[in-house]
Amino acid sequence: MPEFAALAEVVRSGFAESVHYGSAVGLTPDGRAEVALGPVDAPVLPRSSAKPFQALACLVTGAALPGARLAIAAGSHTGEDFHVRLVAELLEEYGLGLDALRCPEDWPEDESTRRRLIREGLTKTRERMNCSGKHAAMLAASVANGWDVASYLDQDHPLQRQVRAAVEELSGEKAAAVAVDGCGAPLFGLSLTGLARAVQALVLATPGSAPRQVADAMREHPEYVGGTGHQNTELMRALPGAVVKGGAEGVLVAALESGHTAAVKVIDGSPRATTAIALSVLRRMGCDVSGADAFSVVQVLGGGVPVGEIHAL
Repeated sequence: MPEFAALAEVVRSGFAESVHYGSAVGLTPDGRAEVALGPVDAPVLPRSSAKPFQALACLVTGAALPGARLAIAAGSHTGEDFHVRLVAELLEEYGLGLDALRCPEDWPEDESTRRRLIREGLTKTRERMNCSGKHAAMLAASVANGWDVASYLDQDHPLQRQVRAAVEELSGEKAAAVAVDGCGAPLFGLSLTGLARAVQALVLATPGSAPRQVADAMREHPEYVGGTGHQNTELMRALPGAVVKGGAEGVLVAALESGHTAAVKVIDGSPRATTAIALSVLRRMGCDVSGADAFSVVQVLGGGVPVGEIHAL
């Protein structure tokens, strides 16, 4: 794969065992690509890194999404009880129950919650799925506008057309592809540079504007963007003012309060090194991310003890 850049190395007991290839881009606050590794202008599917744009579409079309509600709409929650309560409250306010959700049934990503549910003899549910906050917001927006709720995931639904418009406006690009995400929602492809530009636009938006409300909600309520111990949550806490959102198949975008932004796509789909790579890109631009030094390497274990590390190249 000569077009992709070597982004991270896996070292075990002093032996270079594996290399993650892909693309990474770093934007300065004025939008200039100061770091460009690999084909950063080639289309990618942003996966859950697109959730802030989907949340924005729900907000501007009239869904009542103050504070934590907006954060969970833009997040990939870990299915803990406080997440589920917020989802249920939002749906109830709009006259809907959990059965209105069209995301797949799933176990919570939070391990302790998952084990407890299994001990209690419970099964997978839609509300525990990491995208249920986004789906609840989409349903709320549909009810607020009198749109059909049964078809809210259809590509031609008015809400999904608004999502596409938000993605294209923020990124400055036309959607390069249309796919179906793992949760069933339409997914609009864009370049890695476009993804970085779109999240940067949220962070640098005028205070009080709808895009800025999305960024501020994520920063103020990081526990709803991920959850207990979730890397996106903990990285935002380590870098106050940052907006961080990962997605499946090795995608991650991180925008600092200054507007410096890094976006990463690991082409093998593994997310294990994306945070370390993003931090490396930010450092290349001279950003102080020392508060997140603990995220710069990932331990490699042997016999249950550290024997190496995964680090950015």
